[in-house]
Amino acid sequence: MSTVTSSNGFAAGLAEREVRYQICADCGHVQTLARLACRSCGASRLEWRRAAGTGAVFAVTVVSRAPSDEFRALAPYTLVLVDLDEGCRIMGHAEPGVQIGQRVVADFFDHGGRTLLRFRSP
Repeated sequence: MSTVTSSNGFAAGLAEREVRYQICADCGHVQTLARLACRSCGASRLEWRRAAGTGAVFAVTVVSRAPSDEFRALAPYTLVLVDLDEGCRIMGHAEPGVQIGQRVVADFFDHGGRTLLRFRSP
């Protein structure tokens, strides 16, 4: 895990094909969404770090009807919640057939002009 500049958030990490999370410099709490304060202690000293991109599947769903035209070409597609080894939970696409509890590793794909997260078997 290495620290990245505070201006580089989650979306910027995806563009660089990295999974990033925030960690509180005061209490050590980790969180995946960009926030101005720690969800645990309220401190504002947050840093972005690179995650290893490994974890276990917490939940799985298959999207048969895309929520927008942008994702219609992908349907049906699998979405997962993954508990990263760093201690936070993140959502991303996954290869079909992934199961709850399965170990996965982050991968990336380009769609609609941006980079998206997709988990796969290690």
